[in-house]
Amino acid sequence: MDSSRVRRYLDHLGVERGSPTLALLSELQERHLHVVPFENLSVHLGEEIVLEPVALVDKIIERRRGGFCYELNGAFAALLTALGYSVELLAARVKDGPLFDHLALRVDVDGEPWLVDVGFGRFTHRPIRLDVRTPQADPGGTFTVSERDHGDLAIDRDGEPEYTVETRPRVLDDFGPTCWYQRTSPRSHFTRSLVCTRLTGTGRITLSGRELIRTGAGGRDQRVLETDAEVLAAYHEHFGIVLDSVPTVRAPLSP
Repeated sequence: MDSSRVRRYLDHLGVERGSPTLALLSELQERHLHVVPFENLSVHLGEEIVLEPVALVDKIIERRRGGFCYELNGAFAALLTALGYSVELLAARVKDGPLFDHLALRVDVDGEPWLVDVGFGRFTHRPIRLDVRTPQADPGGTFTVSERDHGDLAIDRDGEPEYTVETRPRVLDDFGPTCWYQRTSPRSHFTRSLVCTRLTGTGRITLSGRELIRTGAGGRDQRVLETDAEVLAAYHEHFGIVLDSVPTVRAPLSP
């Protein structure tokens, strides 16, 4: 990634460039979760999802959009690599889903392997160690990494399974077929739902279809937005996304 894109990406996140330390990695991950939404709007706006680093980064810094795991972690991997981190793409399966159901990152800092993920919605806020088997506290919960067959690692949050991740490195093209499935199949969660969500200073804000949901220490507040103007304003106010029309759940492209 060229230096101009790196600068604009960091400016978008509100982070100063520095040496590739764990402290900077943690700051970058948290800021990404606060600034760049997890969203599947492209699926329902008829937009192509191009799994190429430059296209993924430009979607974030030029179009002020987010994406789902392949896009968000793909773009973040490009940024981290440009900043001097050692980054590997890892394939994961969510619960009983297929391999490549999810893309996560391994980032090595000072010889220590860290799991980094800005594309899973509600998950860790900061990196967690992949080689530690005791519970690891994080603002997003308590996470445990345990070994599975064939060297895979299971990631649990608060005692509940989140996903199982491979330890062998992959390339972005490996995720192309499953990304296509996720955005076209009627069996995919992403073709059957419409979501845009990000962390806030007090919890999380989510726009699920026309329902605006705020969660935090004070509980959960939700309301239905009655008009298209309210929905478009909510995308702009809470996520920085400017749309010409309200996205609606589209019929899947294939059976």
